[in-house]
Amino acid sequence: MCTECGCSSTDHSHHHEHESRTIRVEEDLLAKNNRLAAGNRQLFTSSHLLVLNLVSSPGSGKTSLLERTLADLKRRFNFSVLEGDQQTTNDADRIAATGVPVKQLNTGAGCHLDAHMVGHGVESFDLAETDILMIENVGNLVCPAAFDLGEDHKVTVLSVTEGEDKPLKYPQMFQACDLMLINKIDLLPYLNFDLEQCKAFARQINPRIEIMELSCQTGAGMQQWYDWLMAGVARKNPGRRGAGRE
Repeated sequence: MCTECGCSSTDHSHHHEHESRTIRVEEDLLAKNNRLAAGNRQLFTSSHLLVLNLVSSPGSGKTSLLERTLADLKRRFNFSVLEGDQQTTNDADRIAATGVPVKQLNTGAGCHLDAHMVGHGVESFDLAETDILMIENVGNLVCPAAFDLGEDHKVTVLSVTEGEDKPLKYPQMFQACDLMLINKIDLLPYLNFDLEQCKAFARQINPRIEIMELSCQTGAGMQQWYDWLMAGVARKNPGRRGAGRE
């Protein structure tokens, strides 16, 4: 019996054919996604949007980080948010309470958002009046790494409660990210977490990765994150529509 697909074949060549078909399906899936992502990117560029794909393990604090960011910056910039989860509208409800436009994308059994979902999701927004599009991906450090959504940057949020070896365990994600936010630093006195080792591991995997330490609960380190966002908006839209909002 074939352990790959469950059929009764004992022919060794069958296994290679099965593996070949699996690889072709995966390649076709990624190729289609990349074409759609290119279309998204063209739309976002023409709209002068800064687009971020927030990725992390479940419970890292992505939604709390978004809530704090929106509360502090929504008078300066216009935000729109896509919320990715397998089920529920819990996170979208939290974002909606800030007064920022939000669209929930439920993936069901899926472990990540893809470019097709994002392309349809942003139809709910007035992109001409949006400065920053935040995409909160499904909590998962594996699948979202492979799927381009048309974003400018993947930003990974790593909580100090997760352990400093996460970059070594999930290298593809940290290779794909431009920025790592080490969140919940207010808990460091109570944990056995080696902050410098974590940063060293991340740079070992991705020498170009930028790293910031912050706490969205206390506000520590948040200004550096806000400065990074403001610089990103200025690059995407030199006119900075949000510069006058206070």
